[in-house]
Amino acid sequence: MSDRTERKAALAAGLTFRPVERGNWADFERLFAARGGPKHCWCMVWRVTAPGERKPADGAGRQAAMARRVRQGVPVGILAYEGEEAVAWCSIAPRSTYRALGGPPSDDPRENVWSIVCFFVPRRKRGEGLMRRLIDAAVEHARAQGATVIEAYPVDRDAPSYRFMGFVPTFAEAGFREIMRVGLRRHVMRRNLAPPRI
Repeated sequence: MSDRTERKAALAAGLTFRPVERGNWADFERLFAARGGPKHCWCMVWRVTAPGERKPADGAGRQAAMARRVRQGVPVGILAYEGEEAVAWCSIAPRSTYRALGGPPSDDPRENVWSIVCFFVPRRKRGEGLMRRLIDAAVEHARAQGATVIEAYPVDRDAPSYRFMGFVPTFAEAGFREIMRVGLRRHVMRRNLAPPRI
C-alpha cells in the first residue's frame, strides 16, 4: 500500500460528519473565515431569498443571512470533522430552499428532492478523497431527513467555472446518473434512494 493510499485510509477512518446547526455554527464560521475560505459567499449564492429578505450584497450580509437560516432550523449542509475540527463542507438541503438549479420539475407529491450544490475543501486537504466522502455522507444525511432523490450539478474536470459544484466522475462513482445538461458546463445528475426498510 502506497503512502498516499495509507493517508487516505487513515483520513477516512477518522472522519465524522455533522449537519450545521445552532450548536456547531461557530465551527462553520471558523472553516469559512479561515485563510482561503469562501468568506465572500458564505454559500448563499444559490439560496432562495426569504420573503422580505433583501439579497445580501457583501460577505457580512451573506454570513448574517446564512446564520438566520441556521437559527431557524433550515437545513443548509454538513461539515466533515477530524476530531473536533471542521475540515470540509458540503451544501446539501431540500431543492426547494435553493433558486432554480436546472433540474426537472417534480409532479409527484411523494418525491422529496434534495440538492448537493457546493463543496469547500481547504487546499491542504485536497487529494485525500474528501469530496467522495462528503457526497456519501450528504446522501445518508438527506435520506435520514426523508429525501427520495438526490440531485447534483457537477462539471467536467477541465471546466473553467462552477468547479465548487463537484466533478461528474466523482458523482458517477457515487451512483449518480446524468439526466440532462444545464447551461454550457453543468450536468444535472440524480440518484434515486431506495425507500427505507420497515
